[in-house]
Amino acid sequence: MSWGDFQADFDDYERKILDTIDQSGCFITVVFDPEGEEPKFAYSVGFPHTVQQGEVIAFGLPTELLGSMINNTLRQCREDGLTLGEGTRISGLLEGFDVIARRVHSNRIEREYLNSAMWHHKGRFGEPLTEVYQLVWPSSVTGLFPWDEGVAQDVIDAQPALYEAAA
Repeated sequence: MSWGDFQADFDDYERKILDTIDQSGCFITVVFDPEGEEPKFAYSVGFPHTVQQGEVIAFGLPTELLGSMINNTLRQCREDGLTLGEGTRISGLLEGFDVIARRVHSNRIEREYLNSAMWHHKGRFGEPLTEVYQLVWPSSVTGLFPWDEGVAQDVIDAQPALYEAAA
């Protein structure tokens, strides 16, 4: 049985997610705070189905760049055999800098950050989403990552550390 058998029960947004995954390999959800107090972010829906790997999420960059990072990660998984894992360095997502994949802590896989991915995974596989990687970028000035000593506070503030357990 496939999602298509049940799509009549879905709303237009859910059908759009499924159609986009079928056509492109993943759907990208962009989330932003209308007050601008929290960093915007984007996450994938469909990586476990398309490339049998965890979903990805990235924070704090322009929307187009976040989408490009996710799409290029999917392309590298499909075409180049990229395997996502804790600490995987990924080239070609940001000009002049690698991005590092960090495994999202299990207690940070929550609806606030991954609602559609959680819905899709539960519906497609019948179990909760358990594997997500945060694409973490460095300072464009120093090349330092949020966990590096001496990194600028704005780099830390733009990327919530979902790879650390919630308090």
